[in-house]
Amino acid sequence: MGPHPAVAAIRLAVRRVLHDVLTEHTRCAEHTRRTPHPELAEAGAGRQRAALPERPGTPLVLVACSGGADSMALASALAFESRKLDVRAGGITVDHGLQDGSDTRAAEVVDRLTDMQLDPVESVAVRVGQEGGPEAAARDARYAALDAAAERHGATAVLLGHTRDDQAETVLLGLARGSGIRSLSGMAAASGPAGRYRRPFLQLDRQTARKACLVQSLPVWDDPHNIDPAYTRSRLRHEGLPALEKALGKGVVEALARTAQLSRDDADALDTWAAEADRAVRDDAGRLECAKLYALPPAVRRRVLRRAAMEAGSPAGSLFARHIEEVDRLITGWRGQRAINLPGRVEARRQGGRLVIRQS
Repeated sequence: MGPHPAVAAIRLAVRRVLHDVLTEHTRCAEHTRRTPHPELAEAGAGRQRAALPERPGTPLVLVACSGGADSMALASALAFESRKLDVRAGGITVDHGLQDGSDTRAAEVVDRLTDMQLDPVESVAVRVGQEGGPEAAARDARYAALDAAAERHGATAVLLGHTRDDQAETVLLGLARGSGIRSLSGMAAASGPAGRYRRPFLQLDRQTARKACLVQSLPVWDDPHNIDPAYTRSRLRHEGLPALEKALGKGVVEALARTAQLSRDDADALDTWAAEADRAVRDDAGRLECAKLYALPPAVRRRVLRRAAMEAGSPAGSLFARHIEEVDRLITGWRGQRAINLPGRVEARRQGGRLVIRQS
């Protein structure tokens, strides 16, 4: 008799990601093996090349685990699948220090991951700042800690337990902010430096992960912040989405997740178009030409402008749609306006048919 359907589902999702990681790791190792080392190349063709190993080293995959149902289910699936593949598996838990006893809970998570025979396993304490609000600040601190842990242990990938429900919430939050199509595309299945972060559960709902923990008798911790109405995502999860499902019927979460994937495909295509257009709208000195920018479709032109602002030093996280709209008016509604001030002490101004974006 096979495993419970929920357990089978989470294991299959993780197995697919591990196969991807192994394939990419092997391809990278093959490229390295076939590329002559600079010192060996300088030694000349007459000297015999040093032998290189035929098999790449075993990649390390870490799971980011808070102790909640999603990440505990993910950790259990990683522990099970890694034993059948040429993959080492470890775990990291981040102690945000935002609740009393958080260090004790982090220690408990370390014990549970160790009992799963994951290695290495560690708890990392972080200091959460204030910038961007409590949710954004905690997220920034968490990813900084995970990045550092991945570098420290030489991990090829870090698995995150975001589910289809999380994806739906992310799409709605982007929609409420009036963000563009990139924000509506939600979370990518792979993101971060060299695709470090992998999200195996984006096609699975939260209940599947919780059920997998239940049938495997895995203890889980329910973060009180997840039901605290002071947090926007918590209100959306417990009030907003249920209201939408009541008004529109079941299937809202699945539809929002599908919207995320379609939006991501469109955004990727537009970004590629904008990268090509960026080269075509510049003069020989590399300056942006307003007439050529005007001829572009608005979605492409605004992407070109955003890229230019970021290259000039405007931080991506502070550069909003309203900023780009103001710069766009220098192209489409020119009436002799003054320079537009952008985040990062960057300014955009129109001079002699050229758009100049630089730090002031």
